[in-house]
Amino acid sequence: MTDTTLWPTELRVSQDRRTMTVTFNSGEAFALPAEMLRVLSPSAEVQGHSPEQRVTVWGKRDVAIAEIVPTGNYAVRIVFDDRHETGIFTWTYLARLGRDKDALWQEYLDELDEKGMSR
Repeated sequence: MTDTTLWPTELRVSQDRRTMTVTFNSGEAFALPAEMLRVLSPSAEVQGHSPEQRVTVWGKRDVAIAEIVPTGNYAVRIVFDDRHETGIFTWTYLARLGRDKDALWQEYLDELDEKGMSR
């Protein structure tokens, strides 16, 4: 199955609002922590308009998901309780976060450590 035919069959936010589980039509299911979604948001505010502009987001250990807003047929916009709401999470990006979760999270932790920042 290619990412162009990948779509979620279920998006579920945990009762404590700290995890979003995405189940895809491929049968894959990923539990994505709100903190990870927030710090790796695809928004220009976080990613910038080039790799040099990317911002390291820190201090979001306790962030929660306030709302999930459908965006066309290809994505959702996640609103966080810290008022960040500009990230458009495509199905492809959510699948990437799920599939590469451990490596992406370790890269983030290493970056925090390197910059003397904390979660």
